[in-house]
Amino acid sequence: MTEGPLRVAVLSPCWFPVPPTGYGGIEWVVALLADGLVDAGHDVTLFASGDSRTRAKLAAAHETAPSEWIGHTYWELRHALAALDRAGEFDVIHDHTGMLGLTLGGLVDTPVVHTVHGPLDGEPGEMYEQICRVVPGSRLISISMNQRAPKPDLPWLANCPNAIDFSLYPAHPHRGEYLLFLGRMSYEKGCHRAVAVAIETGLPLKIAGKCREPLEQEYFRQYVEPHLSDRVEYLGEVTHGEKVELLQNARATLFPIRWQEPFGLVMVESMACGTPVIASRWGAVPEVVDDGVTGVIVPDYRSMPQALEAADGLEPLAIRRHAEQRFSPERMVADYVEAYLAAVAERLSHQRLEPAQ
Repeated sequence: MTEGPLRVAVLSPCWFPVPPTGYGGIEWVVALLADGLVDAGHDVTLFASGDSRTRAKLAAAHETAPSEWIGHTYWELRHALAALDRAGEFDVIHDHTGMLGLTLGGLVDTPVVHTVHGPLDGEPGEMYEQICRVVPGSRLISISMNQRAPKPDLPWLANCPNAIDFSLYPAHPHRGEYLLFLGRMSYEKGCHRAVAVAIETGLPLKIAGKCREPLEQEYFRQYVEPHLSDRVEYLGEVTHGEKVELLQNARATLFPIRWQEPFGLVMVESMACGTPVIASRWGAVPEVVDDGVTGVIVPDYRSMPQALEAADGLEPLAIRRHAEQRFSPERMVADYVEAYLAAVAERLSHQRLEPAQ
């Protein structure tokens, strides 16, 4: 077991800067984690694009985030190798990049822990199983217990729910006049369900979210655009400041998902602003929303209009306080440090058991 500060390499996805200027949930979490580890006294090197901002030491294989090359292996491989080539300098490497980073982590002796940020049903879960067979020392961290459900036998090391910087989300305790949907344009996220709720209740709906990819644009054209009006408004992909203002002034944030959402940062962002969440019971929703305290959980979107009265009865500052207790950066950092120490101890134990060469 190491004593004193840990030497930690945090390997972020390379596609967007840390923190991101727009869409990028993983990059926001990585930014909070790297800075929080530094504040806790650890020696942290963040491997991210050169246009990132951090209190950690910044190591960049790419001067600027190669967003236009997203999904191209060369850029991702070069980025990951920059960290792994220096593996001997660290007590632990924390990978957030995805399956390629997890696979490459098996090439170094330094313990590598990998946070799974996406769902594990279907093909992604099968690929994680394959990687863990090929890389027997794999150690995975979940962001919710529900995320593990399709693959409970993977080599799980810890469960570390995400966090947000609450100083960037001031609470504004008053009841707003409109409903809000924040999220990318996809069937599983369910913007069209939020539209249906707005139409049934007669309340205005403001929509903000990512709509860049062809599938997202096709979904938007087919399911959302036909319903836009002076009362159902699409704002596009908003800045952080605009998002916070939308959250502060909403009556409720709708989260009408129909998929195994691994976490759902939007829900925490809404609660931080004192705005209740009305969410359908899918994925990690019951692990994020405390039903009757920070929001209302319903069987599906058809029950959301009836849940408005209960949501209106929730006290905004109580929502904020409860969210702070559960999703603070300090809690997330402490969870990850505990996981790092467990990974280091496991590696040291394994080394002691290996026969002398």
